Parts: sequence; C-alpha cells; structure tokens
Amino acid sequence: MFNIEEELKKLPKKPGVYIMKDKNDNIIYVGKAIILRNRVRQYFRKNNKTKRIQNMVELIDHFEYIVTDNEAEALILECNLIKENMPKFNVLLKDDKTYPYIKIDVKKDFPGIYIVRSILNDGAKYFGPYANAGSAKEMVDFIKERFKIRQCKNFKYSDRPCLNYHIHRCLAPCMGYVTKEEYRKQIDQIIMLLEGKIDTILKTIDSEMKEASLRQNYEEAAYLRDKKIAIERISQKQKVSNLTENDIDVIGLAKNEISVCIEIFFVRKSKMIGREHYFFDDLKDVPNEEILSSFVKQYYFAKEEIPHKIMLREELEDKNIIEEILSSKMGRKVELKSPQKGEKLRFVEMAENNAKVTLENKSKDKYNALLELKEVLKLNKMPRKIETYDISNTSGTDMVAGMCVLQDGVINKRLSKRFKIKTVFSQDDPRCMEEVITRRLKHSIDNPEGGFGKLPDAIFVDGGITQERAAKNAINKYDLNIPIYGMVKNDKHRTRALIDEKRNELPLSENLMNLITSFQDEVHNTAIEYHRKLRGKRITKSILDEIPGIGPKKKQNLLKEFGSVEKIAAASIEEISKVKGINKEIAQTIKERLSKIKRY
Repeated sequence: MFNIEEELKKLPKKPGVYIMKDKNDNIIYVGKAIILRNRVRQYFRKNNKTKRIQNMVELIDHFEYIVTDNEAEALILECNLIKENMPKFNVLLKDDKTYPYIKIDVKKDFPGIYIVRSILNDGAKYFGPYANAGSAKEMVDFIKERFKIRQCKNFKYSDRPCLNYHIHRCLAPCMGYVTKEEYRKQIDQIIMLLEGKIDTILKTIDSEMKEASLRQNYEEAAYLRDKKIAIERISQKQKVSNLTENDIDVIGLAKNEISVCIEIFFVRKSKMIGREHYFFDDLKDVPNEEILSSFVKQYYFAKEEIPHKIMLREELEDKNIIEEILSSKMGRKVELKSPQKGEKLRFVEMAENNAKVTLENKSKDKYNALLELKEVLKLNKMPRKIETYDISNTSGTDMVAGMCVLQDGVINKRLSKRFKIKTVFSQDDPRCMEEVITRRLKHSIDNPEGGFGKLPDAIFVDGGITQERAAKNAINKYDLNIPIYGMVKNDKHRTRALIDEKRNELPLSENLMNLITSFQDEVHNTAIEYHRKLRGKRITKSILDEIPGIGPKKKQNLLKEFGSVEKIAAASIEEISKVKGINKEIAQTIKERLSKIKRY
C-alpha cells in the first residue's frame, strides 16, 4: 500500500517531474520542480492552498516522479506529459488548430500564391501566421485582384488564355505573353507587401505610374494609381498604432468568476496580421502567472514558427528556461518581455482589454442561453447545471451509460461520467436509465462534496417519453423535484426537439437548438466510446486469451507490435513470428485461430 508520508521522505533533491494519481490510477496533475522533494512536499503540508489545489490533493492516492538532469528537461517532459494525458487539474490548452500561411514558391519561373497550413523546408517563401483562414484569404484575394499573377492551381502552357487574362487579372504566362523577368516584378512587389515594406512598393508604383504617363499609356497609369490606393488602404487597415516592433506576439489575459480568456495579437513588420483567443474554465483561483506560464509552454513548444519577442503582463517564474528552450528550437534569440511603460505596455493593455471584451461577450452569450432555457423550460430559477444521459449497448451486451454536464451554458467535459450497467442483464434501455440516474443521485445525496457535485437543476435524457418516465422513477425514489426533458431525434438521427413530461414539444430558437444538439451529440459520443472500449477489451480477451501458448506478456507484445487484433489477423506468419516470444509454431496457431473469426 502506498504510504504518502513515507514516500515523501524518499523524494530526491533533484530536478524532475511529479505525477499525481487518484485511486483509479488516473493522472490528475503533472508538474515540474527544480527540487522534487521541496515542491511535492508543499502539497501535503498545511499552507494557504487554493480551492482548486485543495480539491486535487484530496483526490491524490499516490504519486510518481521522473528525475531529470536539469530544469529544461523537466519543463519539456512536463509539457509532453500534460499534452499526452490531459490531467484534470492542469491548465489545458485544447486547441489543436494549425494557422494559415501564405506561400509563394519563388523557385518556379511563374510562381502562384497559396494558403497553406504547414511550413515545409522547400525553398518557398511563407508569410504569417494569420489568425484564421478568412484573414489569409482576404489578403490572397486582394493580391489576385490587384496584381496580374496566375490564378490557376496547376500551371501549364495552353493554346488560349483564360478569362482572367481578358479581365486584366493575369498576364497569361501560359501563353508566353510575359517574360519571367516581367512576371518576377509582380512577385517582388507582392513579397514586399507581405513583408510590410509598403513605402518601398509605393515608390516603385509611383515610378511606374510616371513612366506610363510619359508614354501616354493612361490606362496603365490609371491601373497603377488604383493599385496604389488599394495598397495604402489595406496597409492602413493592418497598421498597429505607433508600434515599432517588427516580429512579436502580444498576450493579454482577462478573468471572471466562470472563465479565463487569453487573447494573442500577431504582429509582423509592425502590422497586426491577426488575433486569436482561448477560453479556460474553473481557473478563477489560479494565479495569472501560473495560467500564463502553462499557456506559453503548451502553445509555443508545439509551434513551428515563433516570433522574436512574446510580450505579456506577468514576469514568469520559468522565463529564463522557457527563453532558452524556444531560442534553441528556433536557432535564434526568443525573448519573453513584460513591459512596464511606454507603447509596449499600452499594447499589452490593449490585448488585455480585448480579452476582457471577448470574455464579456462570451459571458453574455452564456447568460442569454441560460435565460432562454429558463423561459422555455418554465423553471423558477436559472438552470446553471443540466445533466444529460444516454445508454449504449449491442444486443444487451457491454451495457453502459454516459453522463454529460451543461454548466453555466457551456458543456463542461471535465464533469462527464461513464457508468457500467450493474443490475440490468438484457436490452432494456429505460431500466438502464433508471439505474444510472438512481446511482448518480445517491452519490450527491450521500456525499454532496464528492466528484458528482451538487444535484442538477434539470435532467435531459436521450430519447422520448419512456426514457423520461424511467428518469422520473429514479427521482421519485429520493422525493426530489428535478424536471426531466427528452431530447428526441428524427429519422436521420439528428436532434429534432426537446419534449417535456407531457410529450409537449418545446419551442427552441436556432441558437438553443444548436446547443441542445451539441449536448445530445456529446453524451451520445461519451456513451458509445465507452461501449466500444469495453467491447474491444472483451473481444480482444475472448480471442487472444483463448489461443494456446498466449499469455499476458505475449498478448501485450503482439498488441504493441500490431496495434489491434485485426492487424494481427492480417499479418503473415513470418511477421507474427518476429514478435518477441512468438515462434513460428505459435504464429501458425494464431493465424489459424484468427482466420476462423470474421469479426474482431
């Protein structure tokens, strides 16, 4: 049995990563420490811990640690473990999106311009990142409208020019109407525009405009004049007020009782090319420095392109080591700056103000959704916590249920639960529903401070009136007054309506219908994923464990090598026999047994 006090005495005075686990061996927190003994002991001593940390410590059943050579290794390992395990009590960056870049393949004779999502080492020029595909597309559309470059995806010589040539939007290199040198002038101007060298490009256009006028080519002069005006406008649209920095990200943070918003401004060549924001829930008692430190590490360690400077309000405890890692990654100096005055501080404040506005708008959206739900459901109070349930099984086997929570108008995935059905032994979804909700209610009644938290203000069930009645039976056992509603689907298995206990369909706005649909999809996915997991374990066990000569170790080696029973069945005897512990005779037996089974 793990004795925490005894294990604390064994902690080394070295840098490393500590891993907190609950009684089910789930990782609930990962942290790094310069001195493991000092840092881990703090969690189990009486001091002024935040509510979040108190809740985490109460769930710790045991812990593990990994010693590293230095703090930098510990920090990188911490980020990797957080990303892989998504622990409940860590600040988690869940956004996996890649940002769009504008690509010009300058090695080609007649380059095109494209929006891409990754940077390759292919000799092309890349510009960005842009905050979203919309802003990148706006710039590409502007370039295609104002510069006469080819717009075809696959360039090849043709026997006649396309429509873009006739409307003066392409020089038709496919017809040989323009030389490489003339075409390259257009590309050079585009590159200057994307690099922010607006003054240089405008001087070039002025010179070309005067030349065209002297040649009395007034149509060309008018085209160049319009191009100049358009470039000046888009340049002014992107310009950041009085900011002299060329290559920076500016991070602002805002916090309220429910959420945290982090806003990032992307500034390249003194121009704001985009912005992005991220939301985090249940962090109101976590210090800003800790939130920003977790965000910066998770966000920038995963990025391929990092600016020269990252500006933010807080001076991070890990500042020096983060700078060292990012600089090493980029092969140049990367700095974290916390400005105290001047234009740089004002720009950080601008990011913070925008984060505040974004957070307020999100809070308003949440409040409006709750208010509308309250009116539609005819409740006496705001439905701050709504739980939804769904049952999943295959012909009465591997019966499970999923529970999801709508907390303050937002689906809170951290509060999702999964249940194995214990008292129903045949396919009977209503009885399963009654069992699960009965068990869930008992948890909160017996232990109000436990993992399920307080009782819900309303319950939604996936299904119609029979599911509602089953849920009502569970509620009546405890003499509770929790309203029940059914989420019904149409023939195409899409959410159709929300119904009350009298089968009345409730009027829902488009926004509310979208929210209910997301809620129903989330609980359905939770239930079915758990069902598939249990079914996969059962089927894997029933097949591999019944093959003579296959013990736990060999089974583990086979699955580690091939990944699944299906892939083992598809492998040859020679491939199977290469697995550690598997000779040709056992491989032959495995192949024969699996070939007799059609489904795994």
